Amino acid sequence: MLTYFLLGAAAVGLWYAFIRPLNYFKRMGVKQLRPWPIFGDLYVTVFKILSLGDFVKNAYDSFGKSRYGGFYQFNYPTLMLKDPELIKQLTIKDFDHFTDHRVIINPEADHFWSNNLFALRGQKWKEMRATLSGSFTSSKMKHMFEVINESAQNFSTHFMKKEENLIELEMKDAFSRFTNDVIASSAFGIKVDSLKEPNNTFYAMGKAITNFSSFLVTLKAIIFSVVPKIFKYLKISIVDSTPLQFFHKIIKETIKVREEKNIVRKDMINLLLETRKGNKIEEGNAIETGYATVQEDSYFDKVKFKQVRYLSDDDITSQALVFFFAGFDTVSTALCYGAHELAMNKDVQDKLRAEIRETHKINNGILTYDALLKMKYMDMVFCEILRKWPPALSIDRVCTKPYTIEPKYPDEKPVHLKVGDLLWLPMFGLHRDPKYFPNPEAFDPERFSDENRDQIIPYSYIPFGSGPRNCIGSRFAILESKALIYNLLLNFEIVPTKRTMNPLKFTRGTFQNTVEGGFWLGLKSIKQ
Repeated sequence: MLTYFLLGAAAVGLWYAFIRPLNYFKRMGVKQLRPWPIFGDLYVTVFKILSLGDFVKNAYDSFGKSRYGGFYQFNYPTLMLKDPELIKQLTIKDFDHFTDHRVIINPEADHFWSNNLFALRGQKWKEMRATLSGSFTSSKMKHMFEVINESAQNFSTHFMKKEENLIELEMKDAFSRFTNDVIASSAFGIKVDSLKEPNNTFYAMGKAITNFSSFLVTLKAIIFSVVPKIFKYLKISIVDSTPLQFFHKIIKETIKVREEKNIVRKDMINLLLETRKGNKIEEGNAIETGYATVQEDSYFDKVKFKQVRYLSDDDITSQALVFFFAGFDTVSTALCYGAHELAMNKDVQDKLRAEIRETHKINNGILTYDALLKMKYMDMVFCEILRKWPPALSIDRVCTKPYTIEPKYPDEKPVHLKVGDLLWLPMFGLHRDPKYFPNPEAFDPERFSDENRDQIIPYSYIPFGSGPRNCIGSRFAILESKALIYNLLLNFEIVPTKRTMNPLKFTRGTFQNTVEGGFWLGLKSIKQ
């Protein structure tokens, strides 16, 4: 009798733990997918049925004309927002109810990660964002342009020296070395040449800290999602602590030397040190980096605590690490997709190169910040790259205050969100919705011409997120990408090779945004 009782109790416990949570949206009257116990709807990615990108698009499409729909990340209910007006409502007008990202790494085990701008929550995030916002303006990017462009020139020069007519490359490897060198120079204040020295420690540590595709990391992520208390209790870290300590040591040593010797360099460390001192670098009137740039929200104008927060060495280290998590992989990924589209659309590449050559001629061969950002077709091309291939396929928001989504149509009911509920902004679904972008599979920069931009529905195009919690580094990402494209197309034609995969297919079995077979393309030397 006792055995049956225990079995029954166990069954009820399992039902409450793993089955009942998967009916959360049904009970709310929200359309949802068909989740599996433990894995939720992500079973399709865990068991390599679909890639993450295909999952986002399939889920988005499966909700039809609904403004939102529910799915489950393992047993974690997530509401996917499909309607641009609703996205604006929740991420801007009612932002105070959705101020945080989901915790994905145990803060007690990862001190440096938990203090960076992306991971900070609540009041701490507000204070840090208000403190740092002045370091990422267009004027500050102009201040750093020399350092960024030097890495872009070095990238192009490296392959020009090979004196080969056609150089075949796996672009993800090549571009990640470029973004690594930009980060090393602009965020950490050291010079690295990862093409010339492919096994340098800085690059190895950068790859280690951004590797989320290994089986061990995937397993940790699953366990953390299902039973996060185990991680908290055992202080288990998803991220390897070795590269964290490596970068922390570099930052501390750099800060010490600069302060002792009064060294000033046009990079992010200098900007953060000036912020720590309360000094202001003159803003000036700098051209904005492009249409895709997210603007600093007026939300911070009314924040009472918008005074300078003291930045410790650990704070500066944590913010520098954001460059790796936000820039090392996402920017190199965007460049890979961009290079592929340019190779497959020769007419677009030729038109862009003509603009590059004209700019090069007008400026006597010297690329400046203003000259680069006055290039209209360059901006159109890069906006379309981010439209068709957003580096972040989706981004989340956590409900921090109870909130109700009021019904708008007869088939809707009030959706009562409680603290801790998760929202998803599905960029990969929105950007490929024919309702907002006709013929979405076509690569068409003309969508972003001066004549056509006004036709884009606000908040249907959000490559860097939406609202006060958008990507603070959008200007930096756009600037380094445009500088690289400029220097590359000035000297090379990007062409497909026998190893080029077309159409591209997302890799299954990983939570990273990458493709099967890699990004193989050729650089064909152009005689000046």
